[in-house]
Amino acid sequence: MKKYLLILGVLGTLISCQKTNPNYQQEAANPEFLIRAEVMLTESIIHDIFAPPVSSRIYMYAGIAGYEAAVPGDKAYKSLVGQLNGFEKIPTPEPALEYCFPLASTRAYLAVGKKLTFAQEMYVEFDKKFEADYKKIGIPSDVYERSIAFGDSVAAAVLRYAGKDHYKQTRGFRFTVTNLPGTWTPTPPAYMDAVEPFWNKIRPVTLDTASQFRAPTPSKFDMTQGSPYYKEVMDSYLTVKNLTDEQRNIANFWDCNPFKMNITGHAMFATKKMSPGGHWLGIVGQVSRQLKKNYMQTAEAFALTSIGIFDGFIACWDEKYRSIRIRPETIINASVDKTWIPILQTPPFPEYTSGHSTISASAAEILTALYGDGIAYNDSTEIPYGIPPRKFTSFLQASDEASISRLYGGIHFRPALDEGAKQGKKVGQHILAKIKTH
Repeated sequence: MKKYLLILGVLGTLISCQKTNPNYQQEAANPEFLIRAEVMLTESIIHDIFAPPVSSRIYMYAGIAGYEAAVPGDKAYKSLVGQLNGFEKIPTPEPALEYCFPLASTRAYLAVGKKLTFAQEMYVEFDKKFEADYKKIGIPSDVYERSIAFGDSVAAAVLRYAGKDHYKQTRGFRFTVTNLPGTWTPTPPAYMDAVEPFWNKIRPVTLDTASQFRAPTPSKFDMTQGSPYYKEVMDSYLTVKNLTDEQRNIANFWDCNPFKMNITGHAMFATKKMSPGGHWLGIVGQVSRQLKKNYMQTAEAFALTSIGIFDGFIACWDEKYRSIRIRPETIINASVDKTWIPILQTPPFPEYTSGHSTISASAAEILTALYGDGIAYNDSTEIPYGIPPRKFTSFLQASDEASISRLYGGIHFRPALDEGAKQGKKVGQHILAKIKTH
């Protein structure tokens, strides 16, 4: 009997050894795991129809969690603790124990993303497949469980940090339409309330204040023929009336409207898409894969780019609800041509500055610093919406195109694009100067 038990013990040991892969650390450090996590988070954000600023908040905290849980595994990288506003503490691993930090990282990223979204049922099958793929690698069970626990502890710390950013305090506040000449009013077809009118009260991650990079005061509302404002209005009006096919394609490619209302007869239904921030984080995943970036480089790019998008939205929204600028559709229909319709659906918030221009410039500035200038790539993020990929020669070219797309779409005046891009560039440069990841 003892001999039989000894044989069983030896067999059990051999089976256990066979399941443990000596190269598990390298295989678990495949950045595709993190890219898949970001894609999953984007799908849940689209499902829940979060507004662009709110989406940026979700991406940002998930990105920070993913980065922080990976940092202990690479001595070349520094924690963001002490570098972000109010971010003062994060768990550290036990020095004498072994961890799989990429596993902890993806766990932290997803844990934060799930906590900040509603569509929990979407993750059920994804989590099963994700866990199965990690288990196939052959991570020792004790290391696996310890890494999962560490990822959860990092996620919990980041969520505590998120809980102090004043987001909850701004829920339910509504914007009062003034009806003053030249100011924003709800637009067709849904005439939705203004989105996130108190977003400038949210704690920035790196900015000193929401107005640190304040845009110039827009031109005075004056429809006198020949006035600067009149010229802006006519520029938008005539641009849309004379669009080329390529300009129309550009407008549709960068639409990024998370909740487009469609009207057919008496029926109204919504089309859901990714937000501008989701589009740019999709670019991060695609280019990281193209350039064969390692896990830490990819985690760094997701974290810093999402921070740039988040702080960019805060700076932009601060100006939007200071100037409360009327949209082209409203003033053109009232004073120029009542039959004029923009190519894109007008978003439910004031016009100046352009959110897409601001966050695209910020993201491009950061990605250029991380991955280099002149990085050519195919952007295929819009394929799920029936829009073919577009080729770009650099991140900056893409951000310029994203910006001008808002003029082609008929939802902005040109100064909102120009000043938004300047604002976003300053935000991106500020983040690169303030945050040191190495």
